[in-house]
Amino acid sequence: MRLLHFDALGRLVLTDFRGKAIPPYAILSHRWSDSEILLEDIASGAYKDRQEGYRKLKFCAKQAFQDKLQFFWIDTCCIDRWDLRERSKAINSMFQWYKNATRCYVFLSDVSLSTATESTATESSQRSDWEAAFRASAWFTRGWTLQELIAPVSVEFFTYEGQRIGDKASLDELLHAITSIPLKALRNCPLEHFTISERERWAENRRTTEEEDIIYCLLGVLGISVPTVYGEGKESARSRLQAEVEAANNVPSIIPFSRNPRFVGRELQLAELEAKLFSNEQTTTTLAIVGPGGTGKSQLALEVAHRTRQNNKNCSVFWMDASDKDSLYQSYASVAQKLSIPGWDDDQADIKQLAKRCVVEISARQCLLIFDNAEDTILRSGSLPTTEAADLADCLPQSNLCSAIFTTINYGTAEALAPHGVIALQELALDTALKMLQTRLAAPLSNTEQQEAKHLLGELSYLPLAVAQAAACMNASGMTVQNYQAQLDEHKEAAIEHRSDSCAKKPRSAGITDPVAATLFLSIHQIVRENALAADHLFLASCVNRKDISIDLLEAASPQAREDAIKVLDRSKWRRLLPHTQYALSHRPTDDDDKDRLDLSWKCAMALYRDGRYEEAEELFVQVMETRKRVLGEEHPDTLTSMANLASTYRNQGRWKEAEGLFVQVMETRKRVLGEEHPDTLTSMANLASTYRNQGRWKEAEGLFVQVMETSSRVLGEEHPDTLTSINNLAFTLQCQARHQEALALMERCFRLSQQVLGEQHPET
Repeated sequence: MRLLHFDALGRLVLTDFRGKAIPPYAILSHRWSDSEILLEDIASGAYKDRQEGYRKLKFCAKQAFQDKLQFFWIDTCCIDRWDLRERSKAINSMFQWYKNATRCYVFLSDVSLSTATESTATESSQRSDWEAAFRASAWFTRGWTLQELIAPVSVEFFTYEGQRIGDKASLDELLHAITSIPLKALRNCPLEHFTISERERWAENRRTTEEEDIIYCLLGVLGISVPTVYGEGKESARSRLQAEVEAANNVPSIIPFSRNPRFVGRELQLAELEAKLFSNEQTTTTLAIVGPGGTGKSQLALEVAHRTRQNNKNCSVFWMDASDKDSLYQSYASVAQKLSIPGWDDDQADIKQLAKRCVVEISARQCLLIFDNAEDTILRSGSLPTTEAADLADCLPQSNLCSAIFTTINYGTAEALAPHGVIALQELALDTALKMLQTRLAAPLSNTEQQEAKHLLGELSYLPLAVAQAAACMNASGMTVQNYQAQLDEHKEAAIEHRSDSCAKKPRSAGITDPVAATLFLSIHQIVRENALAADHLFLASCVNRKDISIDLLEAASPQAREDAIKVLDRSKWRRLLPHTQYALSHRPTDDDDKDRLDLSWKCAMALYRDGRYEEAEELFVQVMETRKRVLGEEHPDTLTSMANLASTYRNQGRWKEAEGLFVQVMETRKRVLGEEHPDTLTSMANLASTYRNQGRWKEAEGLFVQVMETSSRVLGEEHPDTLTSINNLAFTLQCQARHQEALALMERCFRLSQQVLGEQHPET
């Protein structure tokens, strides 16, 4: 990868970072013109003659400097477009380059502001001046800009004059309305959560200059790598892409955790791990990541796992729990099922023999095994009885097609497992820790808060686990960095007091365990405040095996109370149940009278909907709706609810007309059956208003939101949570019309009431 920067004498320098650690950089997204700077222009010094290209280069350099970034990247002049091999490699790397950028600047050459407006208006007060041009910008119609919108964490939009008009976070609703890309994708949800067909549909109405590029621009979005062959034609390129997708789907793998979209740092260690994979020509390549608890060993291994699957579609990746012997054998049982090893479905099968058969099968294919939490007593044969050691030795393949990565806190274990491949982790550098904190926080940090954050990170010893816990706690509670620091100081003493005497007497590295313990105590304190029952469940869970905790052990006054408590503790574990639920639904005969099946279908659809998997949710919502129509009738409340669910699914896919039609039908029926002031009727009106707003139909949206707010205030009371939501909806709609004083007045009113009713620390406040 080549990067640009201006040196101390103001000279433009192009640096090749191939084989080196890549520094933080900004990246430009733009539409090509006829006067772009090329690589050879940089070499000859003639780049200033390219007027339009030089304007963009100066803009990007200036913006990067303001964001304290020395280096920046522009596609036209950082790639040798005449070197076909380099060009192909760059196209396959482009998604990752945009994803890894600290900032992405979108230069909109067809969105302009007048000089008077530019000099006197603030960013927030210009929306009415630029929105129409923004919606009509050709940038949204180009193929390559799809990945440039989705891949980076930070995407900022600028007019032709260089005026900032917003970013991907502040404009997400508008971007969703323009592109029909789901909000979750715009909010950096891992792309694995969207089906291949969903992602392909995002490029349907886009265009490219070269016909093959409409296929090649999807490579990063689909996580596929294929050589580019210009001149082959679109259909040939499409066939090769589909073949790669099918091949990738047919390679068995088990990676139980999604890729962390906020993973930062550890670039040197990542490069070393990737370079050493499959490097032993005689037998299995073994590598070990070692470091104290909380330094990010498992996250580093997870990133390697996902990169390997992305870059090598023929390589299987299996994640093994090596925390104890039983867990290891259970992991092999899961692999046996994945590979259809004979005996995997036999409850009486010898698990050790099954593991051995797995190893034989694995040895014949290219495979990466990751043994997470490898302990000295589990995999280090010298500490085990002879027969047991032999059993465990049989669990490791001996093949030059295979690599194994171990994570452990014990340096001796690491050396025993990987004598020539130990990678030691320490705490993060300040800049990396700050970047990690910023990517995980819901709201950006001001300059003052950044200084406070640096002090906080020092208190946390720059440990990734402590930083992640701190960010999660601040997001959940709405605390500022300063407030979190104050709360953390109070909980440090509690962490020390609760440490057992045995732990206190053990020698340890200063500042390694205490920061994690302190952040844990603070997080637990927040859970206690939010839901005391959830805290009780958490304490019980800490006393039993961490896997497969029976829900019957969790006592509660009612099933709903228990469900609410579990949601507080972990809002993601239900994803593991989805494949089993979908399998059960697909293998159970449809029966209109089967209430259990109908309820399961609805719950599964809701889970898929919340996870952003709208196509799959839509299929189930249609089934539920049609069944309820037949069994309950078209005007039954449950039927109307399922229609509203389906409409929401359409809306989140950008299918406005279908969503609008259903929302209107639900609203009119509820008005007639339940009455105009019923809460369900008001909800359906608000849903329809949101659909209007997403299409930029501000007046229609405003009229409905006003009606909802006034009726809700009269029927439910001004302090009711539904009323507060309606006030906020109306305020946002006014803001979208640049009616900022009216919007601000409503927001202040909503904020004041939320403080009184919900409390200052409530997430809604």
